[in-house]
Amino acid sequence: MTTTPRKPTRQQAAVADLLDKYGDFTSAQTVHARLREAGQGVGLATVYRTLQAMVEAGTVDMLRTDDGEAVYRACSTHHHHHLVCRDCGRTVEVEGPAVERWTDRVAAEHGFTDVTHSLEIFGTCAECSRA
Repeated sequence: MTTTPRKPTRQQAAVADLLDKYGDFTSAQTVHARLREAGQGVGLATVYRTLQAMVEAGTVDMLRTDDGEAVYRACSTHHHHHLVCRDCGRTVEVEGPAVERWTDRVAAEHGFTDVTHSLEIFGTCAECSRA
């Protein structure tokens, strides 16, 4: 039996549109505040549930900042890693063939299969370094 994909709720569509519009990583609280400013009646708990569902579906990236806060961003569909400015939050998607080879080698050495990983590299972008 096949199931038909569900149409996104109004709230889910609003969160997706907002993430597409801003592009950078942002917290659930900021998403909620921006939606409220735009006149969207979306509760904070709904924003959290929606973001988590989008992360699980692979349409949103989630990472933890240096202070442990979860932040979210609309995601490209290919496997990638992130280079994140710890001052302004600017994020660049990067590919890391060396990381992929290292991950495969370490997993094989320890007998692991079906391995996944994520990598965030934190630093200071050129603009923030000049400031």
